[in-house]
Amino acid sequence: MMDTKLLPATPEAIREAAARIRSGELVAFPTETVYGLGANALNPQAVAAIFTAKGRPATNPLIVHVLDAESARPLVTTWPLQAQRLAERFWPGPLTLVLPKSEAVPDEVTGGGTTVGLRAPSHPVARALLEAAEVPIAAPSANRSNHVSPTTAQHVWDDLKGQIALILDGGPTPGGLESTVLSLAEAPPRILRLGLITPAAIEQVIGPVRLPPLKAAREEKQQNAPLPSPGMLSRHYAPKVPLEIGEDTALRVQELVAQGERVGWLTLQPRELDSRNGLVLEMPASAEAYARRLYAALRELEAAEVTRIVVDAPPQTQEWLAIWDRLRRAAASG
Repeated sequence: MMDTKLLPATPEAIREAAARIRSGELVAFPTETVYGLGANALNPQAVAAIFTAKGRPATNPLIVHVLDAESARPLVTTWPLQAQRLAERFWPGPLTLVLPKSEAVPDEVTGGGTTVGLRAPSHPVARALLEAAEVPIAAPSANRSNHVSPTTAQHVWDDLKGQIALILDGGPTPGGLESTVLSLAEAPPRILRLGLITPAAIEQVIGPVRLPPLKAAREEKQQNAPLPSPGMLSRHYAPKVPLEIGEDTALRVQELVAQGERVGWLTLQPRELDSRNGLVLEMPASAEAYARRLYAALRELEAAEVTRIVVDAPPQTQEWLAIWDRLRRAAASG
């Protein structure tokens, strides 16, 4: 165990964090999506420490954070026109582009795969850290592997205290869900992970893209093969107690309470539940606000010591695709 520092993201703290990154240590920092756990992406030992701290499978690759397209190009063997157009439209922002990696990128980053995911974050703390560190930063979400991603510094502290050197506290993250991951290493381009940028927005820039299947999951027979992107495990982003999604949730909650369960209920309308039987959290009606709230709500229900979580099924529209993806993975059996 190490002493983990939790510091407000002041210029002085960012300089310290950058020095720690350069020296091979791990630093958690806010992005516009969720908090990331960063290491020098060009240092194999530092990258390997991320997997140890998180308990993350070695075949599950990391996203590399850069300042801009110019910083990204040395990390890939090709930078196609599609990548340039997407970077001009969405960078800095929550879009990760997967391309063939260059020799500069250690295999530890890519899980042994031949491609690397790159994105330029827009959060001012993340950008200040990249500028001060002067190296690309490999950073998955700053939580224990498969657990609910962190959207506050306290969430990171709860999961990784004693495992990492420093946490920069930049307040709650504004997006709440991870970036969209798009592979440009295949034709037509394929979305590997749904995220804050919708397929429709991407198609406006580069034309048709392939979507992941509704119940995307890695095949068990390929358990040890490198994944092309994070966020592709069948169970991921999951609370510590069973979660289910339903249409007639009021009846289901009654059934579970009758069975002696303490129920956490994420609803889209006003509901009531005796506090002795659980906790009701009414969620926002807009997809953007729901995404921002989701992970914090799941952690709040965990803290309330519920034994089951029931979620009102969200709308079936493109704006809600990423939320459906996270809920389905959270509900998958381990």
